[in-house]
Amino acid sequence: MTDPFKDQVLARFMAQRGLKSTRQRGLIIDAFLQTPGHLSVEDLWAKVRALDPKVSVATVYRTMKLLLDCGLAHARNFGDGQTRYEAAVGKHHHDHLICTSCGSILEFENDRIEALQDAVASRHGFRVTSHKMELYGLCRSCQGQLESSAEEER
Repeated sequence: MTDPFKDQVLARFMAQRGLKSTRQRGLIIDAFLQTPGHLSVEDLWAKVRALDPKVSVATVYRTMKLLLDCGLAHARNFGDGQTRYEAAVGKHHHDHLICTSCGSILEFENDRIEALQDAVASRHGFRVTSHKMELYGLCRSCQGQLESSAEEER
């Protein structure tokens, strides 16, 4: 890892739990933190196996649990039954648009939406400590395919 803050957080967390830093764990962590977007364990395992074919999927699962527990990763489930992970440190808060047809995930930020959420919470005497917004529908490409299919049927 190249980020001193992430290195420090992880090193402190592992020391508190008596965990050792291993080469395989380091490969997994580096691959995860260097890959943008949302990765499943299987996606990450494929990336790491290209570097070291001896890394087991169980090691990837354990390492992702470690990153979740120390706050360096967020787990996301976008309604398809598969957990995906994204880096939690060094990223601005963002929300997601999820295509229910092809599974693509688009990240977006919108200050007006954030302000509206805060206003609604405040009106109800509620203090938001965290939130996530996920909007489900069809991406532009899938909408085009759907329209093309409908035209062909006519």
